[in-house]
Amino acid sequence: MKYLITAFVLFFSHQSFCQQKQYETNKINGTIKIDGKQDESQWTSITPITEFITANPDFGKAPSKNTEVKITYDNAALYVFAIMFDKDKNIRKQLTQRDALDRQDCDVFTIGLDTYKDKQNGFNFQISAAGVQGDARISSANGTDRSWDAVWESAVKVEVDKWMVEIKIPFSAIRFAKKDLQTWGLQITRSIRSINQTITWSPQNPNIDGNINQWGDLTNLKNIIPPLRLSFLPYISGGVRQSPTTNGNSNEVLKSGGMDVKYGINESFTLDMTLIPDFAQTRSDNVFLNLTPFQVRFDDFRPFFTEGTELFNKAGLFYSRRIGAEPQGTGSVLSFARSNPEYTIEKNPGITRLYNATKFSGRTRKNLGIAIFNAVTAPMKAKLYNSITKTDTSILTEPLSNYNVIVLDQALKNRSSVTFTNTNVLRKGNSRNANVAGLDLSLFNKSNNYGLNASAKYSSVWGKDANYNGYKSEASYGKISGKWQWNQSAGVESDKYDPNDLGILINNNSVEVNGEVSLNYNLPTKKYLSHSYRFSYSNEYLFKPFKWTALEINSRAFFLKKNFWDFNFVLNSRPIDFNDYFEARTPGLNVNRFAYLFLGTGGSSDSRKKLFVNWFFGGAESRIKDDPFYKIELFGRYRISDRFQFNLSYDREYDKGNWGYSHRSNMSTLISGYNDPIIAFRAIKTNNVIANMIYNFTPRINWTIRMRHNWTSVVNRSFHKLKADGNWTDIAFEDNRNRNFNVFNIDMFYTWDFKWGSRLTFGWKNALGSNVALNPYSFKTYTKNLVEVFNNPHSNEITLKIVYFLDYLNLKKKS
Repeated sequence: MKYLITAFVLFFSHQSFCQQKQYETNKINGTIKIDGKQDESQWTSITPITEFITANPDFGKAPSKNTEVKITYDNAALYVFAIMFDKDKNIRKQLTQRDALDRQDCDVFTIGLDTYKDKQNGFNFQISAAGVQGDARISSANGTDRSWDAVWESAVKVEVDKWMVEIKIPFSAIRFAKKDLQTWGLQITRSIRSINQTITWSPQNPNIDGNINQWGDLTNLKNIIPPLRLSFLPYISGGVRQSPTTNGNSNEVLKSGGMDVKYGINESFTLDMTLIPDFAQTRSDNVFLNLTPFQVRFDDFRPFFTEGTELFNKAGLFYSRRIGAEPQGTGSVLSFARSNPEYTIEKNPGITRLYNATKFSGRTRKNLGIAIFNAVTAPMKAKLYNSITKTDTSILTEPLSNYNVIVLDQALKNRSSVTFTNTNVLRKGNSRNANVAGLDLSLFNKSNNYGLNASAKYSSVWGKDANYNGYKSEASYGKISGKWQWNQSAGVESDKYDPNDLGILINNNSVEVNGEVSLNYNLPTKKYLSHSYRFSYSNEYLFKPFKWTALEINSRAFFLKKNFWDFNFVLNSRPIDFNDYFEARTPGLNVNRFAYLFLGTGGSSDSRKKLFVNWFFGGAESRIKDDPFYKIELFGRYRISDRFQFNLSYDREYDKGNWGYSHRSNMSTLISGYNDPIIAFRAIKTNNVIANMIYNFTPRINWTIRMRHNWTSVVNRSFHKLKADGNWTDIAFEDNRNRNFNVFNIDMFYTWDFKWGSRLTFGWKNALGSNVALNPYSFKTYTKNLVEVFNNPHSNEITLKIVYFLDYLNLKKKS
């Protein structure tokens, strides 16, 4: 009982964690030209903000360089003028891509706006001394979303000992309530790259959890009327694609056209629609050989599905790559054609075509966030030719499908919130439908020292092919601010919980109890700018049948030195032999695994220098003889000039003592309806190399090229049959079971933002043909595999895409 009373007192304490700063702005008349100059009369009467404080690396101290910021507004936009003085005459102004300003060699000015004053959601607008823009949606739940792009104006003027920035943020680019008098959350940040110092207007205490909750207030916003927000983003694209086939190359002409529409239904809610979207010019996935029993999660680089989705992602039930993914029957068609040589595949789409998608989102005056998403994908069919009957056969690989998401998110006091999320997938023919509902609660006490999170989710799958229900629940409580922090959590996922039709879950059927404690020194000491120590544990069980699986212990120490080099040391261990109930891919069978200890160390150099390096080395041991495991991660970035930059990363992992699923026995013995799984004792060697070159001609024109080669070699050492207790017996060695996997990609894009919000992109994508298999026994080294990659047929795709931004308000002015 005393623990409940303590928690109650902590949550309803009336202690305030910071003193809010305020800046009163005033409305102006007349026109301000965005040119980086302060020569309009409107600027002269505005009192500037001059009091700033260091946020990093030495919180609380006076800044080493002066800054002045003025803010005003009219009926259409918010205006900002800032002067960043630099007495050392060392203004850094490296050109970068849009939104790629972090850890680059450039000074950056940022203004943050929390227009609903809920201390949980906001907008960031950034501009570098080189004139490169960056913008993002930020939220306490999902962090920073840099895929969000607004249309706003900025200009920079650089002098010897100072640089000036002028910004115009149209009210049509942001959302806010319709009220006669408004107060917004405000933060102003300046990053001084030459000394790695970040200063802010409102104190940003690193010992306090959260970001937006520490912002100050922008007051006296009077009679600003949310404008009509209506914009169009039509596009046209064309190109050619050449793909290798068993009979040579197939050529395809690519042509497409469509449009995105953004409509502000009222001051708070926006409707986003995309019609016949074109997703060809997205970065290639980092594909690798997946030997685990779990699916792989890939990032989504399609703007419509990533920008402005913070509400959809809050409950973790929305995985946008489900929409437009590979048709479910594509693999079955390939298998059928291999087993029946009389059939030739003439068409087997690898991507499901999207008819249209719509997003509706916003937040009411009382901070109720509402988000609705809908997408419709086309039915996909494969076409096969029978050489004996001389006929074509059409196979449905994906039915017409409808995807829906609904989110209700009520923001509460002290950064707290309660969120309801529902996802739904309906497929024509009723083959498989799905629905998932979730309720999430986050509570923080007023002093922002303690946090409580709880969630409950329920999934239902039904149709001709499946019919089952499942659930998931979890809760955590901990101290989230201060030098000492800790957290304790527990969660359960039933064996039938399945959100994977529109979400992603690596595995279900589990129960976990987790704990963590950390000691954080965020202020400089004699030797370090900051250092921290973290210890955590996880005790895992199988949900059904309820059985213990594993205990994992992790620890980490981090040190940031005063020369801005950092080092870390990690120790990860499963100190007790444990049970793996998933690797066998067979209900009722587990693989006994041996305890291990992993030690690693890593770090990085001063990122201000032309040459920046990041590294990690680690190794593990168990009680198995001759089973070394090690991993190496190396990254280097060299800034050739303020325009040209080259990155190279190399990752290598070697596991000589890997135990894992190989194949199923051809014997007739069945376990729960499955052929007996065969486990292999094997050596796995993986090499991954990525080279990336970026040349920026201007702040709005850049050229990038990215090359990636991934090689994985699997050499089996012995084969074993599982016993009921998780141990195994030896069986005869089988030849031709080794694997040699290669993936090679080149992505090249030339991008020109020729007008605010408008873009021309020329792209070239090259890839090792998916139907080409390297001889798995001929190439034992990375170099030989790389050389052979270039000797095999590749696919090539060349495209040109033009997107043009049209704002209804501007069109109306011109008419």
